[in-house]
Amino acid sequence: MKIEAYESGEMTIEGSRFTDDLLVYPDHVTPKWWRRVGHRLEPEDLAEVFDARPEVIVVGMGQSGMMKIPDLTRETLNEQGIELVAEETDKAWPLYNRLADEGRRVVGAFHLTC
Repeated sequence: MKIEAYESGEMTIEGSRFTDDLLVYPDHVTPKWWRRVGHRLEPEDLAEVFDARPEVIVVGMGQSGMMKIPDLTRETLNEQGIELVAEETDKAWPLYNRLADEGRRVVGAFHLTC
């Protein structure tokens, strides 16, 4: 899946507009991605990602980087052999596209607001 554009609260992927947080895989999008604690990325929020077994996860932490990634989540990703790249969402989505273009097995987890 190719991300075409992002602005606060909205992401466009292959012509479809999304206005809620989402997970982006090479072949599909999981819209309305909900986390147990709104601005924290906990391991249980990534169960679907772990099942996909990507090489790398690109986390868009929001327009101003409000979403936090606790040490436990970082450790769990490391144990699963998944590289973590975390940036503000406006910087994260081009990284997702670049990694996908390079042929990496990448998943994007994007917080679209704050």
